[in-house]
Amino acid sequence: MLFRSFGIGRSKSAVINQKYMYTFRKEERLCSRKYLDLLFKNGSSFLLYPFRISYLFVDAPVHVQAQVVINVPKKRYKRAVDRNLLKRRIREAYRLNKQDKLYIPLPTDRGLLLFSIQFVGKDKYEFAFIEKKLIASFKRFQNLIRPNEIHQ
Repeated sequence: MLFRSFGIGRSKSAVINQKYMYTFRKEERLCSRKYLDLLFKNGSSFLLYPFRISYLFVDAPVHVQAQVVINVPKKRYKRAVDRNLLKRRIREAYRLNKQDKLYIPLPTDRGLLLFSIQFVGKDKYEFAFIEKKLIASFKRFQNLIRPNEIHQ
């Protein structure tokens, strides 16, 4: 805020671009029942503990590259406090890493990406572990959608 209030160092567009890069807006959340059914019936998935990732590309006119839903099962975590804690940690890790690890390497010609992150772990993990595993999931996803290219 110091930079913005005194107009030092950053341009207004740089502040706006940085603001939108690290947000998790409503348009990025997968809420449509139609798309959820389509994702879980026709989508592909892989398991990278403690996450099961499901994904599907659809042709849809939207302003975002991907829509995501995050799920923590009630069967394993009976208390809502525990489920909400894990969902908050996963959302934060997704929000911080989606631009660099998911959106930039994503092919633009394949349409909207429907993305599901299901937590299948048995423990309540710390944020650092969740973030590391989510980044590894993004890398594995990139390898699955582009099998013929060499990844670093």
